[in-house]
Amino acid sequence: MLVVVILAVLVVAVAVVGVVAFNRLIRFRNLVADGWAGIDVQLTRRADLVPNLVEVVKGYQVHEEQTLEHVIEARSRAQHASGPEALGKADEQLQRSVGSLLAVAEAYPDLKANTNFLDLQHELATLEEDLAFARQYYNAVVRKYNTLQQTFPVVLLARPMGFRTSEYFQADADSRDAPDVAA
Repeated sequence: MLVVVILAVLVVAVAVVGVVAFNRLIRFRNLVADGWAGIDVQLTRRADLVPNLVEVVKGYQVHEEQTLEHVIEARSRAQHASGPEALGKADEQLQRSVGSLLAVAEAYPDLKANTNFLDLQHELATLEEDLAFARQYYNAVVRKYNTLQQTFPVVLLARPMGFRTSEYFQADADSRDAPDVAA
């Protein structure tokens, strides 16, 4: 009789641990998806802002056509990229291109005083901060989710139940360098 009670308690304990682990995995998987959606929202906002910025700068300069083309190409790559790694690389190229565009714009005193340009530049700076926070949040949640999957006893359940580790949002090595604006 005592053996039956002990076995029943063990079965219940294992079931409770399994349910708790499963629920935590689901919670963190949803947080990762939410974090990714936050990055996507900020990238979409930036993609919508970049053409406005390009148009304002275009009206003031003629010599920097190549810079504008790089920004437009980078924006297109960022919009069509999928997954954290590909999107990270495309996003960094866009960020460098926009940095170059802003640096080129500094050469035009009338443009620097243009209200539309200043508003767009301020909005872009705010957006870049929001994007940095979204990336930080996403990577923190991915770290927690991946760590949870690798800890005992969850590690015994995660793979068999179909849970997979998530990719971090990372910049490639080239994008860590400052944009080259000497042209």
